[in-house]
Amino acid sequence: MEGPVASYEKFGFGLSRISLRGTDIPIGMAGILKRDFLEDVDLGYAFLPEYCGQGYAYEAAAAVIEYAFNVLKSGKVVAIVSETNQASIKLLKKLGFRKNGLIKYPGDDSEVRLYIISRDGSGK
Repeated sequence: MEGPVASYEKFGFGLSRISLRGTDIPIGMAGILKRDFLEDVDLGYAFLPEYCGQGYAYEAAAAVIEYAFNVLKSGKVVAIVSETNQASIKLLKKLGFRKNGLIKYPGDDSEVRLYIISRDGSGK
C-alpha cells in the first residue's frame, strides 16, 4: 500500500486534505512526510491552482510545522523544492526555512533544493 493511508499506518502521520473553512470543498493537501532518502521528516503540500496565492498554503504549512514540533516532537523539519518553483521557495522562506544545499532526487537525475527549519529557529 502506498500514499497517505500507508504513511498514517506506518508513521502515524501523513498528508491531510485541506478544505475551505466551513465547507467540504477540497482545495489541496498538506502534512508531514517521512521519505526514505531524507533523515528528517519533511513538509509536503499541494494546492489546486485556483487556490494558490491566497494564503492557504502558508496557513496550512504553519499549522503542519507547529504539529511537527509540538505533537511529534521533531527537532527539525525539512522541505525539498525544485529551484524553479519560486512560489514554494518564497513560502518556505516566509515560514522561516533556510537553504541547506542541493540533493539528488532518487530515481531522477534532477537536483532539488533542501530547506530546513529547526525547533530553535536556527535552521540547522
